[in-house]
Amino acid sequence: MSEEPEEPNGDQKPRPRRTGPRRLLPTWRTLLAATSVALLAGAGALITGYMLVEIPAPNSAAAAQNNVYLYSDGSQLARDGDINRQNVELDAVPESTRHAVLAAEDRDFYHQPAVDVVAMARAGWNMLRGEGKQSGSTITQQYVKNYYLGQEQTLTRKTKEFFIALKLDREASKDEILAGYLNTSYFGRHAYGVQAAAQAYYGKDAGDLTTAEGAYLAALLNSPNLYDVAAHPENRERAVARWKYVLDGMVKEGWLTPRERAAAKFPQPDPAKPPTGLSGQRGYIVEAVKQHLAARDILSEERLAQGGFRITTTIDRRKQDAFVKAVERELLSQLSEEREIDRHVRAGGTSIDPETGEVVAMYGGVDYTRQFVNNATRRDYQPGSTFKPFVYAAALEHRAKTRDGDPIGPDTTYNGDSGRTVVGPGGPTTWKPENEDQVDYGDIPVSTAMNKSVNAVFAQMGVDVGPARVKETAARLGLPDTTPGMAEAQGSISLGTTTPSTLDMAQAYATLANHGERIDHSLVKEIRHGGERVRVPEPATLRAVSRSTADATTAVLRGVVKSGTATAAQAAGRPAAGKTGTAEEDRAAWFAGYTPDLATVVAVMGQNPETGAHKPLYGAAGLPRVNGGGIPARIWAAYTAEALRGTPVRDFDLKPGKNRLPNASPSPSGSAGPSEPSDGPGAPEEEPTQVDGSEESPDASAPGRDDAENTGSGGDTGDDGANGERTPHKGGKAEGKDGEKKREEGGKNAGDRDRGKKADEQPGKPAKPSAGAADGKNPAAAASSPAPAAKASAGPLPQESPGASGSPRP
Repeated sequence: MSEEPEEPNGDQKPRPRRTGPRRLLPTWRTLLAATSVALLAGAGALITGYMLVEIPAPNSAAAAQNNVYLYSDGSQLARDGDINRQNVELDAVPESTRHAVLAAEDRDFYHQPAVDVVAMARAGWNMLRGEGKQSGSTITQQYVKNYYLGQEQTLTRKTKEFFIALKLDREASKDEILAGYLNTSYFGRHAYGVQAAAQAYYGKDAGDLTTAEGAYLAALLNSPNLYDVAAHPENRERAVARWKYVLDGMVKEGWLTPRERAAAKFPQPDPAKPPTGLSGQRGYIVEAVKQHLAARDILSEERLAQGGFRITTTIDRRKQDAFVKAVERELLSQLSEEREIDRHVRAGGTSIDPETGEVVAMYGGVDYTRQFVNNATRRDYQPGSTFKPFVYAAALEHRAKTRDGDPIGPDTTYNGDSGRTVVGPGGPTTWKPENEDQVDYGDIPVSTAMNKSVNAVFAQMGVDVGPARVKETAARLGLPDTTPGMAEAQGSISLGTTTPSTLDMAQAYATLANHGERIDHSLVKEIRHGGERVRVPEPATLRAVSRSTADATTAVLRGVVKSGTATAAQAAGRPAAGKTGTAEEDRAAWFAGYTPDLATVVAVMGQNPETGAHKPLYGAAGLPRVNGGGIPARIWAAYTAEALRGTPVRDFDLKPGKNRLPNASPSPSGSAGPSEPSDGPGAPEEEPTQVDGSEESPDASAPGRDDAENTGSGGDTGDDGANGERTPHKGGKAEGKDGEKKREEGGKNAGDRDRGKKADEQPGKPAKPSAGAADGKNPAAAASSPAPAAKASAGPLPQESPGASGSPRP
C-alpha cells in the first residue's frame, strides 16, 4: 500500500527562483568558494615559490668589468668602472651612521618582516599612476638585490627578490643583513660600501665618521650623483634638504636628541679624487656621458658602475683635439705662474652639430685629475649678453611692439643711453641698467645695439616683449626650465642673469643655426653590454621658433661678427654669427657662435682654486679685462677653423621674412659703410608659434642674488671689445654726448626717451639727443609688466646692407 506524499508544512514557502539579470550574478556560496580556492592557490604558489627559489651565490659585482668609452669613430676614449669596496664589520661602523642609514632607507628595519607587502603594493600603484619608478623595498630586499641579484627592473627579478628576502630573514640575523647592506650599497664616486664611501668623501675610515658625516653618506644612497655637492654644486640645496630629512628622522626615532640635531652643521665633503686613468679631458667627457645616460633614463649610475658596457660617444676625436689645442694656444699659453690672478682662470666649452644634435667636442677644464668640476656642464656662471639674442628672437616670434606701437625688428630704434629708465605699461619704472663704462649711444637701431651689446636697449626690449615670453623662447630654444635663476628672474633675464652651462647655450644656439628646429643634444651613439645592444632613444625634435624668426636672428648676429664686438671670430674663415657676453665684474667672459655646420660656446671663468668662490678676471692673461670678444672669440675661431678644415665652406641659407633684414647702420662718423650682398631673398613670413597673452612684471631677481640687476646694471657688463680690450670714452660717455646734462633734466620726459622708435629711412642720419631719465636705482622696485601680445604688423621691406652695421667702440 503506497504512502501518499506529505504535504509541505504550511509555514514553509518554496525559495523563489532567480530571474532576470540576477541569474547572472554569483551567489554568496559561489563567491565564498571562489575566494577560498584563490586563497589556497595563492598560498600554494607562495609555498611552492619558497621551496623552489634558493638563495644563490653572490653576484659578480665585486669583480665587475671596466666600462669602455669610445670616440665616434670607434677608437678608445677612456676606461672607467673599477669597483672600490672594502668590507667592514658592523661594529666598525658608528652607531650614529647605522641609525642614519635606517632613518634614510628603512626606519622599521628591526621591527618589521623582510618584505613590506603594503609598501610594494603602494609603489606598484604609484608606478601605474605614472609617478615614476618606486622602490617599496626594505633594506633586506635592497641587500638581496645588491648582493645576490642585479639592478634589472623586471618582474622575474622582483619575484626572486621577494622569496630570497623571506628565506634570508629566517637564516640571517638583522645585524648580519644590515652589515651586508652597508658593505654592498653604492654611494657614488665608484665607492661600494660605507668604508669606501668614508674614504672617498671624507678621507677617513668609517669608524671615524661623525653623526653629520654619516647622515650625509646615508643621504647619498637615494641618489649618489645628484647629492654629491662637490661635483655638482648647483644641487647643494637639494642635497642639504635630504641631509636634514635624515637627521629629522633620527630625532623622530629617538636616535638623536633635538639639541644634537640643532647643533649639526652640513659636512662639506672633500673634492673627489678621480682615477688617474681619467686625466685630461677624458674624465670630463665620461662624467658628462654618465649624467646624460641617467638624465635620459637610459642607464642608471648604479647599473653603469657595475661595468661591462662599451659606450660609443658622439665625440669626434679630431674636433676634440682641435678644441684642446685652441684653448692651450689662445688661453693657457698666455697664463703665467707669476700672476696670482692667473690661478683663478678656468675655461669650458661645448660644440654641437646643429643638424644632428650630436655633441662633437667638449672642453671641461685643464685636467680632470686637477680640476674635477666640468666647466662645460656646470651651471653657476651668468652668460651675460649671449642671452640677448633670445630676447630678440622672442620679440620676432611674438610680433612684439615698442611702447609706441612699432613692430620690433632690426631697424627699430631704441634709446641706448646708459642708465636710462626702463618704461613699462604703467610708465617709468625704477630700473636703470647701465651700459659698459656708462657709455651713452643715443637713438640706435636694434641691429647696432646687438653689435655693440647695449644693455639699455635690451632691458627695454625685454619689458616690451614680456619676461614670460623671453623665458619661454629661451626654454624652447634649448635652455632647461631648471636652469638656475630662470624661474625667479623677471626683467633682469634679458641681460643674462640666469646661469646656464655652455652645453645649454650651445643647444640653444644650435637651434638658431638649424633654422629654429631644435634637436635635443646627444652624447651617446651606441651602447653594448655582453654583446647585446642597449636601446638608445633617438633625440627628440621640436619646432622651437619659426624659420623666419631663427633666420632673422642669425642675420642680426652676423653683424656682430662682421663689425660688432666679435670681429675676432672672423679668423675662423667661415661665414659666422654669434654674440659676446661678459658677466658682472668680469667674473666670466663668453662667446657663443655658429656656422651652418657647427655651434660652439666658449666661456672663460674666474674661480678661487681653494674656496671655489667666483672671482673677477681683471688682469688675467696680462689683459686689463677678459672680454667675450677677446680670448673666448679667439678660441672659438681657432677651434672652428681646425674642426672644419677640409670641409666645403657653406654660407647661411636665410629666409628671415619681410622687414627682418637689417638696413645699413650708421658708423660712428655718421656715414654708412659699404654694402654687401643680401644673405638671402626676403621670404613670406611664417606663422609664429602661438602663445598665450600672459603678462608679468620685470621684478628683480631673487633676494640676495649678487647679480647686475641688484646693483643697477645688467648681468652683462655691456660692450665687449672686438680685440678683447675695452677703452672707455672720456668721462665714460660716447663722443659728442653730454650725458650728465641729460640726467639732470629729470624724469618729466622719461616716457618719451624710453620708447622704441622706428628707424629713420636714412641710414646715415645722426641720432637725435634724448631727454633725461627719472631718478631711481633699485630695479627690485620696478612695477612694470610686459606689453600685451602684439598684433602682426608689416611694413616696407628695407634693403639690406650688412656691411654698414657700425664699427665697434674704440
